[in-house]
Amino acid sequence: MSRDNNKLEKAEKAAKAAGGAVGGALSLALKIILTAILILLTTMLLFVCIFAFYVKTTLVDELDVSLDDFSLSESSTVYDAGGNVLATLSGGENRIWVDYEDIPEDLEHALVAIEDKRFYTHKGVDWYRTVGAVFNMFLSMDDTFGGSTITQQLIKNLTGENEVTVQRKLVEIFRALEFEKKYDKEEIIEWYLNAVYFGEGCNGIYTAAQTYFGKEPSELTLAECASIVGIVNLPTYYSPYYSVENNKERQRTVLREMYEQGYIDYDEYTEAVNEELVFVRGENTAPEQEIYPYYVEAVIDDVLADLMEVRGVNYETAQRLLYNGGYQIHTCCDARIQGIVDAYYENTDNFPSVYHTTNQQLQSAIVIIDPYTGDIVAMCGGVGEKTGNLVLNRATDTTRPPGSAIKPLSVYGPAFDLGIVTQNTLVIDAAPGSGKYTLDHISFYPTNTDGYADGPITIRQGLVLSKNTVAIQLLDKLGIETSYNYLRDIFGITTLVDADYNPSPLALGELTYGVTVREMAQAYTVFANNGVFSESRTYTQVLDSNGGVVLDNPVVQRQALRTNAANNVTDMMIGSANGGTSSSANFYTQEIAGKTGSSGGNDDRWFVGMTPYYIGAVWTGYDIPAPITWYNPACVIWRNIMQEVHEGLARRSFTDPSSIGGDTMIFGDLTSPSPSPTPSAEPEESERPDETDDRPLYTMIPDDGPEDGEEIEPTEPVGGAA
Repeated sequence: MSRDNNKLEKAEKAAKAAGGAVGGALSLALKIILTAILILLTTMLLFVCIFAFYVKTTLVDELDVSLDDFSLSESSTVYDAGGNVLATLSGGENRIWVDYEDIPEDLEHALVAIEDKRFYTHKGVDWYRTVGAVFNMFLSMDDTFGGSTITQQLIKNLTGENEVTVQRKLVEIFRALEFEKKYDKEEIIEWYLNAVYFGEGCNGIYTAAQTYFGKEPSELTLAECASIVGIVNLPTYYSPYYSVENNKERQRTVLREMYEQGYIDYDEYTEAVNEELVFVRGENTAPEQEIYPYYVEAVIDDVLADLMEVRGVNYETAQRLLYNGGYQIHTCCDARIQGIVDAYYENTDNFPSVYHTTNQQLQSAIVIIDPYTGDIVAMCGGVGEKTGNLVLNRATDTTRPPGSAIKPLSVYGPAFDLGIVTQNTLVIDAAPGSGKYTLDHISFYPTNTDGYADGPITIRQGLVLSKNTVAIQLLDKLGIETSYNYLRDIFGITTLVDADYNPSPLALGELTYGVTVREMAQAYTVFANNGVFSESRTYTQVLDSNGGVVLDNPVVQRQALRTNAANNVTDMMIGSANGGTSSSANFYTQEIAGKTGSSGGNDDRWFVGMTPYYIGAVWTGYDIPAPITWYNPACVIWRNIMQEVHEGLARRSFTDPSSIGGDTMIFGDLTSPSPSPTPSAEPEESERPDETDDRPLYTMIPDDGPEDGEEIEPTEPVGGAA
């Protein structure tokens, strides 16, 4: 028994010894753990202190970011006179700004649901995602980090800083925290949706909505919102133009997140999932390039030139301003008239068949201008569909000899303005070498294309029948210098060169380089508008994205000819359209005045015609000059287009009969009184009549009015275009 007790005591002692050993081991382990924790806490505190010092000394200058420091590149918009969009001009980025109130709620919720579900509750950084991204970085040794909020993504888009480094991510985190102290959630959503890239060259939600669905952002359905937002994650992979299936899969994911987060109910979810998406173009099809109309390209040229002059910048800088400045460009284009012109010129079957010795397409250009303001209301620079940008605009870029269309500008207008002739002045029409008339200062005797009267005819008959013999005698009496100066200084012809200081260019229109269709239309405003020259313009104003005026392009006018002189030439051109060389242009529902022109060899055929509403200048010819025989197709083109333009407009007349005519004179007899009639008093008002007004179109103003070339305040004279 005692032996057993001894054994028991020994066991108890052994147990106590073992227990003490275990207790000592646990105590030691606890001390080690506590020490390790203390070391870790100390290390972490030290790290925080070091990081704070690093932030203060190294990153502090990089943390501040303000929306005021960033101007997103915005496309400029070109509007017609009625406020409709003609074109969108974009540079490197195709972007049009959308205000927050025009962003659909479904679009915002789709973005938040898939990109940043705690967006409305965090202060710029989602710490749950950030911590998870940190663990992922350490566990996988991957420094891509991740965990960006919408705020962080916006900052990355604005700064363009995309380096995949921990340092950049830390800067982004601190920037986001500061950013949300300055801006509310609505501002952040607005800027994000206007800044982010949606694939297919779309920067911002406006161009994305237009590119994928042909809609304004405010018109997008829930299904379309989810489809577009889904593209942001991987624009190439999720673009429906790359893969409709990929886009649909991503759209379902977005919609599911919206449902699970309570933004939509189950019925809305299923309806959106089942909605058939109709995209603007099909999968794997190339985007269509926006082809600018000829009118828009003329506007671009004018705005660039004015930006260079007003801002004092070079061409490249002006281009950057125009294409990236978010400008609103308001043009003079009349959508109805431009539509008539475009429809006619795009159909090659509309152009007259002419006998020719070339296989080229007959080409043409037209400019229609309001003579009372100088507004170019329509323009076309070529026949057939326009298939590219920055192609030749034959209305503004091409210069061709105008032939006899120059005569009212170079000889008849100046001769009446200087009081040398009346319409009834008699002049000899005879063949060269007949000896029936002589020139005092010129040795050039031209021929006529339609024979000779072999005797005296009136100045009026000389213009109506386009007699070269009459034009050369007028030039001889005026003097080459006077004629040249009238073309350049009074009628605004800018293409003259020294070689044009000769009889043939001035009397017959055989200018060395020719003249543009635009300048011919502009020059004839003098005859339609009481002798007042109206500078042509394609736009009225250019505004910046905030509505501030960048360029102002007001009406610019000056008294170019005496009123009596202009009206007499107009009256003679009415005769040309009623039994003269311009008869084929007359459509008879309006009073027509105009002058044809044919260059030597009939390579160029012109007609510049006027109604009491508009002036239209038309050129026809071939890009590589070749003869156009038999008749003048420019007259037919002018008639067909202008007849449609004037449908529904009341008939008007050009001139008051008391302002035209004059005593019969023998040419060159300057001893008789001035051929200009006595003017009446200047009218008290100069308002345009309405379309039913049958008052005379012109009322005389005193001849002792503004000197030639003097600028006058623009008015809307009686008889202006409706």
